[in-house]
Amino acid sequence: MKRIVTIQDVSCFGKCSITVALPLVSAMGVECAIIPTSILSTHTGGFKNFTFTDLNEDIPKIAKHWQEYDIKFDSIYTGYLGNEKQINYVIDFISKFRGENTFVFVDPAMADKGKLYAGFDKEFPSHMARLCSVADMIVPNITEASFLLDIPYTEDYDESYILNVCKRLADLGAKKIVLTGIHFDQNKTQGAYFYDSETGKTHYYCRDTLDASFHGTGDTFSSVLCAGLTRGYSIEKAIKIAVDFTVLCIEKTIPDKINHSYGVKFEECVPELIEMMK
Repeated sequence: MKRIVTIQDVSCFGKCSITVALPLVSAMGVECAIIPTSILSTHTGGFKNFTFTDLNEDIPKIAKHWQEYDIKFDSIYTGYLGNEKQINYVIDFISKFRGENTFVFVDPAMADKGKLYAGFDKEFPSHMARLCSVADMIVPNITEASFLLDIPYTEDYDESYILNVCKRLADLGAKKIVLTGIHFDQNKTQGAYFYDSETGKTHYYCRDTLDASFHGTGDTFSSVLCAGLTRGYSIEKAIKIAVDFTVLCIEKTIPDKINHSYGVKFEECVPELIEMMK
């Protein structure tokens, strides 16, 4: 069995980060170890007065214990990280646990719709860029890409613009880029754009845009994509499954008119995820 370790926060309510990654990676037949970087009563989007418990100092302690048992990972998958110190610890963890064939997958979860998440200052993207520099693949949305590159955020772009953004992101260090939430036809469709700087290969897969948005869908996409690639799927197959499953989760959630901060009903869609892998 393949093994992933995911390093990100635990939001006790709101279905994102580890509470999405752990069940979805497991459902795809991949062992999922976790390193919680912090514990929040809810995620930071749409909730007020949330609690935050920092687990910074536990990261190196967990790493040291695992080294005693020579635990190895096929993939290291990082998501939301709360501060610069956590990023430094994660970079150190990667240096210690990266084997010859270990795949380092970084979701630079820090921003959306042109704005940084609550609690991040203007210096934070530069620290996230350092983490991206040691990754094999990064999976930002267009807002996160703009912050990583320190360029203006825009929703008015064409494929040549997106390709140039991917090339500039690859210059940070990661050779493979997946930009999420990308559209080329006036928001009628939306999907993921892939670029491999070593081969020049590109790939785009999209679905009809849904008139709804929910927190945690980025984590849904990233978890399924990372697990698919860890299983050995082609980038085309892994992206298709990740996009299709994320869309299915949103479609399943829309009729119930759930508060968008509460996340999607991915649990009801797990049987379809298993079918998609066949």
